[in-house]
Amino acid sequence: MPVFRIGEREIEYTVRRSARASKANLSVTLQAFELLVPESATDAQINAVLERRRGWIIETLQHMEVRARAQPRVYQFVTGAKVPYRGRMTKLHVEPFDGALVEISFRNGFRILTPRDLAPASADSLIESALRLWLRRRIRDDAHEFARRHGDRHGLKPRGIVIKDQKHMWGSCGQDRQINLNWHLIFAPKPVLEYAVVHEMCHLKHRNHEPEFWDLVGSILPDWKERKAWLDTNEHMLGWEKIVPDKTD
Repeated sequence: MPVFRIGEREIEYTVRRSARASKANLSVTLQAFELLVPESATDAQINAVLERRRGWIIETLQHMEVRARAQPRVYQFVTGAKVPYRGRMTKLHVEPFDGALVEISFRNGFRILTPRDLAPASADSLIESALRLWLRRRIRDDAHEFARRHGDRHGLKPRGIVIKDQKHMWGSCGQDRQINLNWHLIFAPKPVLEYAVVHEMCHLKHRNHEPEFWDLVGSILPDWKERKAWLDTNEHMLGWEKIVPDKTD
């Protein structure tokens, strides 16, 4: 895998050629990035793109590093621990019960019931998995409710809504009229999730971000700018980082 150097730092990247690509496009993570280019792109053209976008790559990586440091951390999924949910840090209350599977409910916090015979060594990972599944189901239900609320009234009916783990976007609307949403939006306030759903639904009528698109968004959600601003400002809150204790300590 080729390496892009920024000072003494080396970042692995991949080059993906596509017949559908009309220009180069970069997607970046902290560990690596991908450069999508037209099939006809030469090595010299690829290197020129990387050099031309060097400043953008550095700025994007710095932003991601700041966001990663600010992201909520969870050391153990135990009573008193907090995870983000709908724009707030929310406490967990974990207790044993006689059931066979981890069960989760929410009322002013997460109530997590765990089987009495659950081995302590596996409890953390099972609770986290069950919590993620519960959150994904909740965003699925909320997204469909927003789609029903606004779709009939404005003539915007997607073929379906799929909840995904997307690395570089909050949502997308395919040519097949299917809407994809990043499940991490469940960590944002409900009005922000509503904005994301409406945003993608409006792409069913306008495939770009021209003024007509934003006019349509505004006709549905007059305060869309405030909702979008929350998302842009608080994206670091949308998820958690699980910290694994260092067993050598």
